[in-house]
Amino acid sequence: MTAGELTLAAVDLGASSGRVMVARVAPGQLDLREVHRFPNRPVRAAGTLHWDVLGLYAGVLDGLRAAGRLDGVGIDSWAVDIGLLDADGELLGNPVHYRDARHATAVPTVHAVAGPGELYRVNGLQHLPFNTVFQLAAMRRRAGFGRARHALLVPDLLAYWLTGSVGAEVTNASTTGLLDSTTGEWAWGLIDRLELPRHLFPPLVRPGDRIGELSPEVLAETGLTGPVPVTAVGSHDTASAVVGVPAHGARFAYVSCGTWSLVGVELIRPVLTDASRVAGFTNELGVDGTVRYLRNVMGLWLLQESLRTWAAAGLPADLAELLAAAAQVPAFTAVVDPDDARFLPPGDVPARIAEVCAETGQAPPSSQAETVRCILDSLALAHRRTVRQAVRLTGRDVDVVHVVGGGARNTLLCQLTADACGLPVVAGPVEAAALGNVLVQARAAGVLAGGLPELRALLRETQATRTYRPTGDPAGWDAAERRVHGAVDD
Repeated sequence: MTAGELTLAAVDLGASSGRVMVARVAPGQLDLREVHRFPNRPVRAAGTLHWDVLGLYAGVLDGLRAAGRLDGVGIDSWAVDIGLLDADGELLGNPVHYRDARHATAVPTVHAVAGPGELYRVNGLQHLPFNTVFQLAAMRRRAGFGRARHALLVPDLLAYWLTGSVGAEVTNASTTGLLDSTTGEWAWGLIDRLELPRHLFPPLVRPGDRIGELSPEVLAETGLTGPVPVTAVGSHDTASAVVGVPAHGARFAYVSCGTWSLVGVELIRPVLTDASRVAGFTNELGVDGTVRYLRNVMGLWLLQESLRTWAAAGLPADLAELLAAAAQVPAFTAVVDPDDARFLPPGDVPARIAEVCAETGQAPPSSQAETVRCILDSLALAHRRTVRQAVRLTGRDVDVVHVVGGGARNTLLCQLTADACGLPVVAGPVEAAALGNVLVQARAAGVLAGGLPELRALLRETQATRTYRPTGDPAGWDAAERRVHGAVDD
């Protein structure tokens, strides 16, 4: 290790797997490697879909053990799902998965107190029936809820087990629907009106704050030598991924592409207009006081579930072969709206695509390759529509689209997104969330300096990307847009 170099662990948890990445960071240096990957398998028990959060914590400990000597740890994960702790700090039950149907049952209860327009003016969030505000409203009806002392989002829960410190990192807290998007503080008035106990909501911490240090128990479990600080990063994985966008200047859109495609632009203040609400855009907080103005698109979940369905049926499910075959399928053979609510639950996505096609007067895909091409054309079309809407609603011009996350590996999707948007697409880095995680840690430790432009400059110096130029005739995308939505979104 050279002078001024730090070895930092990024715990990065996704909807299908978790991993511990280790980075060596110094001025002009940013090297990242994976040291441990572990599955994230939701479990359905007694009719409820849960996360196996203890299994995830065990995977984190295994990863820290494999990492060797460390100078720090940061944690990021998906949003909205929570674990409840009692007064003794004991977990009251595994967090319920956001895809569980229970949460949507509480939407009418919340809207009876604060309607969609009022909620948006407070929290600035796209309406999703699994936002934490609805989860907590559903939990209030359950017998054990009165024992809860703290409600911790997944990265905050893991940080508590690692350090003993209770807190709520603000980028993830901004996805709950219970944070004021203008002040960046808990929306106590809304919390009180919903009759949610104030003690559930811990003190807010911000990216770069020190949460604590690995406890003696964790040091003994992992074989690490302390002290090892645990630093708050953009604990919503998209917040870290946006830090990891190697953009130059402000005129960019991003697609953080994995199970979900998070499509948006970076702002300095929220957009809380009714037009923004109706368009389904969300204002989530980012690192350094930024706003992630974005819309959730269903993303590669459609492809992941299709592969799972085919594998279970004994059909070929090799992704590389299916993508190669899909590239030979004529464009726009069939297109669907990826955000159709039927695609949200786990299940037979190819059958659901066929059902939607039949309803819209299209011939359903007749092969696996046609289904894959339908998914990718539809996602690219959704990326196009969302980027255009973001430009119109914010007045922020866009010259380039950055695709980061696992979707940056999908060359067909990246080219289709460039074609659809009529803009160059810069794909990579794949590990944007882990990179953004360690950049914030390194800056907090004093090894790096500056704001997001300086952190992104280091990414451009050290990380490989690939640029896709738009090709083809935009008229085809216009026609596909009319087929899905009935009008071209200008």
